[in-house]
Amino acid sequence: MATLKGGEFLIKETPASEIFSIEELNEEQKMLRDSAKEFIDREVVPQKERFEKKDYALTEETMRKLGEMGMLGISVPEEYGGLGMGFVTTMLACDYLSGATGSLATAYGAHTGIGTLPIVLYGTEEQKKKYLPDLATGTKFGAYCLTEPDAGSDANSGKTRAKLSEDGKHYIINGQKMWISNAGFADTFTLFAKIDDDKNITGFVINRSELENPESLTFGEEEHKLGIRASSTRQVFFNDMKIPVENLLGERNNGFKIALNALNVGRIKLAAACLDAQRRIANHSIQYANERKQFGVSISTFGAIRKKIAEMTTGIFVSEAGSYRAAKDVQDKIDELVAGGLDHQAAELKGVEEFAVECSILKVFVSDLAQHTADEGIQVYGGMGFSEDTPMESAWRDSRISRIYEGTNEINRLLSVGMLIKRAMKGELDLLSPAMAISKELMGIPSFETPDYSEFMSEEKAIIANLKKVFLMVSGAALQKYMTEIEKQQHLLLNASEILNQIYMAESTVLRVEKHFSPDSVEAAMAQLNLYKAVEKIIVAAKEGIVSFAEGDEQRMMLSGLRRFTKYTNHPNVVALTEKIAAHYIDKGSY
Repeated sequence: MATLKGGEFLIKETPASEIFSIEELNEEQKMLRDSAKEFIDREVVPQKERFEKKDYALTEETMRKLGEMGMLGISVPEEYGGLGMGFVTTMLACDYLSGATGSLATAYGAHTGIGTLPIVLYGTEEQKKKYLPDLATGTKFGAYCLTEPDAGSDANSGKTRAKLSEDGKHYIINGQKMWISNAGFADTFTLFAKIDDDKNITGFVINRSELENPESLTFGEEEHKLGIRASSTRQVFFNDMKIPVENLLGERNNGFKIALNALNVGRIKLAAACLDAQRRIANHSIQYANERKQFGVSISTFGAIRKKIAEMTTGIFVSEAGSYRAAKDVQDKIDELVAGGLDHQAAELKGVEEFAVECSILKVFVSDLAQHTADEGIQVYGGMGFSEDTPMESAWRDSRISRIYEGTNEINRLLSVGMLIKRAMKGELDLLSPAMAISKELMGIPSFETPDYSEFMSEEKAIIANLKKVFLMVSGAALQKYMTEIEKQQHLLLNASEILNQIYMAESTVLRVEKHFSPDSVEAAMAQLNLYKAVEKIIVAAKEGIVSFAEGDEQRMMLSGLRRFTKYTNHPNVVALTEKIAAHYIDKGSY
């Protein structure tokens, strides 16, 4: 079975049988998940205070222990000292190792993701043999030097320069990088610089311990940050640093592509890294609400608290659904390309690149939700939530960075829609035909027959199909009006992105429930509650777009279409769904 192309979920119906969810983990994956969870509960949770007091040595020590367990080499091929496991398994490890403190989550993500992956994906055979075994075992740690004071999202505008030495054997690097995770204890640095006056940056890799002049690589003080306090974050300075010419990573001028593909992987992994954090926040909130008494009863009996708990737990379920669906799609694409004769390195690159739209969707949706979950966690605790004596305060601070790194959420919103439009313009994704079909549908007379929704999740799937029409209607009309100038219409692209994100996550959740759960299950209630809220958010985003760029008859027709495409035949009882979800998890005592 060929997987859908990235972004094709918008124009093709996905059968529930073809999506993957966390319920389908195999025994090996379950063992890894349990091992990761047990490690965090034993080694990290009891040391939470030390992490908050900026104990960088503890972060390094914990990373070494993860290396001894094999957790740093999950995605590294076996021939280079790793475990060579699939994409879903790497997501799973990232999920369950990242929940207790953002400090370790950042160190782990920076090392296994952007610190190691560029070498796995772009390194020569010699480079992989040299660097990967140490990175896979935690003998050495990795850092990734891309961002500069004047080059954040616009990575290609960096001022760091590389010049070939007179003897042609070295590149001489001069420049400055900032916000470099793991800089304080890393030995292996992947860095980007422009060679002479090249248009694009080029990648390089070097071990600090092998530098001819150790003083040519220097560091600023540890940054004082809002959160992730025991994550080592420093500025890095290159002062006539000599790198052998064989240390060039990939091809000259190709560094921007290396950076982008590393970030694509980083984005979906960041979504995974926010999952267990949400679970732990929800669990603390449920336990506290059950224990805390006011007016003679537990606050978990109050409707306002129950609503928060229902929304928290629903958010986790939705986040899991989208994250693991996309991870398996990437995995299936890699497997398909390998079966077609492509080597694993090229297949992994193409597999992740194919689902770059979904990676950006997940990064935005899940990191936004993680921050909201932490905020609501503080609210459940009330005044105590604001105190450092409870876990909510640090969870809130740690979650805030997730909306910034791997590209800000605003950049990722623009990216997801921009990539879709580019694929459509290149003819890789046919968005035009369905958009034109919707225009015709709007001119026709709507059906007044009552559909048969007796089949489980059939009305929900019909609504999602209509929400896709909303996206195509709004974005198609906007594209027709602005053509190549569409990229300048950031307000409209942000609205389109909100619609896109809600569709993907709601569909993932509905399909997960259809495949694994029964009509009377709490999971079905979560899918229905989430969809209802997604519809409301889509109405707001679409209406804002329509009234901003369309006028007269076109505006009236599109607003009429919006009402038609967001209409329920049977409205869910939102309060009853909320109560059912809250009752389940409050009685259970955890997510």
